[in-house]
Amino acid sequence: MRAGANRTGEGILPAQAIDALTRAGGILPATPYASDQIQPASLDLRLGQRAYRVRTSFLPGGSRTVEACVERLSLHAIDLRPGAVLETGCVYIAELQETLALPPGLAASANPKSSTGRIDVFTRVITDRAEAFDQVAAGYTGPLYAEISPRTFPVLVRTGSRLSQIRFRSGQPRLGEAELAALHARTPLVNVATPSLQGGVAVSVDLSGFDGLIGYRAKRHTGLVDVDAPGQHGIDAFWERLPSDGSASLILDPGQFYILASKESVQVPPDHAAEMVPFDPLVGEFRVHYAGFFDPGFGHAAAGGTGARAVLEVRSRDVPFLLEDGQIVGRLVYERMSEVPATLYGAGAGSNYQAQGLKLSKHFI
Repeated sequence: MRAGANRTGEGILPAQAIDALTRAGGILPATPYASDQIQPASLDLRLGQRAYRVRTSFLPGGSRTVEACVERLSLHAIDLRPGAVLETGCVYIAELQETLALPPGLAASANPKSSTGRIDVFTRVITDRAEAFDQVAAGYTGPLYAEISPRTFPVLVRTGSRLSQIRFRSGQPRLGEAELAALHARTPLVNVATPSLQGGVAVSVDLSGFDGLIGYRAKRHTGLVDVDAPGQHGIDAFWERLPSDGSASLILDPGQFYILASKESVQVPPDHAAEMVPFDPLVGEFRVHYAGFFDPGFGHAAAGGTGARAVLEVRSRDVPFLLEDGQIVGRLVYERMSEVPATLYGAGAGSNYQAQGLKLSKHFI
């Protein structure tokens, strides 16, 4: 068994295995990867040359291709090579540069990148004959597409822009409650002695304040966000700062988008990966826009971390809702890696959120 590999060989593929899968023809990129495209436990997906404005979101189902659905529902085609503006409230289907030819037994799942979720761009990956979004069946061979719908800010994208990421998984590596408890006893996953572990590690919202702020609320009718321009957008042109008023609570306005942070500091051990999953929707009229994966090493001492907050992208549903300090808003699901990544999150360049507290996306200064 290779050093750092788990006993079963099942788990999430690390960067070196994604590279090997590509060299073996399991991933077929239209152009060579960017130098930072392979992450510790995922692969960033790049927009291709064309996108289509469509009338409605859809799933192909068991017998149709995405191309056939787009042909029926498309309003017009968009050339992404020179750059294109995607408007709020519209639905787009974009070709991706990565095509798959997965071996039997290897499946995949996708998620928005962290920076995508923090600018409230709703995006999901679709495959031919898909019956669920963001899920790639074991052994799938075919193209990948991204459904994109900006919710708050219009965005400027182009060929090569990266809005989504994909993880490759063999077997069933998700930890059950007893396994989570054992892992937390060895390496604290959150800075809580006895966290709630049913369905994943509970994560609550911090409304006590970060240097006088409890969060940010997105402004309406703003300018464009260029998704490929980090550090080029002024915070105050896009966000309203929410000061702490001592109440340790926040009334969410319907249809508004908020950036908040978790009360817990999160750690992901080097031999595991994590993902936020929805909490019971019956506990409140709000949802957290879960974006991105938590890579091995996130907030962990082995990668220079001492715990990092989970940033929460929150939207109320149809009525105002009172959110209070310490209220559970999501759960972190942990999965075993098939082996430890060659480079952990935070140990190299490009780890934007390793020591984060309350933090907007990398686009804002």
